[in-house]
Amino acid sequence: MRKIALISEHASPLALIGSTDSGGQNVYVAQVARHLARQGFQVDVFTRRDSASQAQVVEWMPHVRVVNVPAGPPHFIPKEAMLPHMEQFGRFVIRFARREKLGYDLVHANFFMSGMVAQQIKEALGIPFVMTFHALGKVRRLCQKDADVFPDVRFAIEENLMHAADRIIAECPQDKLDMESLYGAPSERIDIVPCGVDPDEFKPVNGDTRQQLGLDRDEFVVLQLGRMVPRKGVDNVIRALALLRQQYQVPARLLVVGGNAERPDPVATPELGRLMGLAESLGVTDAVTFTGQRQREQLRYYYSAANVFVTTPWYEPFGITPLEAMACGTPVVGTAVGGIKTTVVDGETGYLVPPNAPDALAERLAWLHRHPHLAQRMGWSGMRRAYQHFTWNTVASRLADVYERTLAPAEAFLFAPLAASGELSLRT
Repeated sequence: MRKIALISEHASPLALIGSTDSGGQNVYVAQVARHLARQGFQVDVFTRRDSASQAQVVEWMPHVRVVNVPAGPPHFIPKEAMLPHMEQFGRFVIRFARREKLGYDLVHANFFMSGMVAQQIKEALGIPFVMTFHALGKVRRLCQKDADVFPDVRFAIEENLMHAADRIIAECPQDKLDMESLYGAPSERIDIVPCGVDPDEFKPVNGDTRQQLGLDRDEFVVLQLGRMVPRKGVDNVIRALALLRQQYQVPARLLVVGGNAERPDPVATPELGRLMGLAESLGVTDAVTFTGQRQREQLRYYYSAANVFVTTPWYEPFGITPLEAMACGTPVVGTAVGGIKTTVVDGETGYLVPPNAPDALAERLAWLHRHPHLAQRMGWSGMRRAYQHFTWNTVASRLADVYERTLAPAEAFLFAPLAASGELSLRT
């Protein structure tokens, strides 16, 4: 049985998705660990301890443990403040592996700081590592400018990791192109493996979901779901809603699902306060419902109740929510950035629009309102696409193939047959 160490310093699989710093990477790590275990791997997930009450080792599910690493203070700190604690994180993982006599075959690092830890492990224990960045510092800086508060040293760290890693995993073609053009990453060591969706978790819901959610059956429901941070571009969806109602005379309702608390609290989630103020200034307060945070098992009801799912970030490394909506049979209108350009097929499973373009978004939403049968067919096409190409089981299988190709050269080097005797020799 292969033993894999997944490093994810700020994104624990045990975290509540949608809260501060908990989003797509948490989902990725949780689902990859779960599905690798189902395929016969033993997986340990190392993440930073952010509570003094956390057990150090949590037996999460068969063949998957979560190890809460004491690195820095035992409380939440933003990921931008974790960099000074990564050396301590790495030393703990090395001691843990030696003490437990685990003999990990491979380390899979998630995010650049986890890559620093993986590099420490490789230098100390000789274990190869693969690298998924999830977001690139140079792209983030180009898109977010002063809102990006990571130190500039991140750029050099990422460039170093792209040459130190045994393999690099890009989540979409744009991710691979950015690595090559901005960092000079070696193309021959980059594999494209996307994120995924779990068909058991996200699928169309039978029954009257609108009645269950207290929604009007006759309204054209537009859904925006995810973390409430400026780069998600929810303000453009609110502007598009105003145009949709005023210019196109569409009786639309916007559901905004997400936040750091179960109730829509501008104190707990400052971005919600900004969005509420925008809705009021545009005269659409009565047409926007801010739900607050919802449990993961509730999300498919919202996806299924909506006429269309909208995701309009101006920066998005991949974006898992479009896949979740597609798996529930809902057409998607998304911005043509990052992985959304790969998951959403323009004119087939929904539409792609430019970022920061509420006029274009409103026009596409109005078209979907005028053509409900075609919109429904787009939803069905999206569901087929999600199930055929983007399940977590498929993702885990492709990652397992990357792992095996990463390990094959090292194992061939260590255990090579002697031509004369046919015996195995351990080369040094």
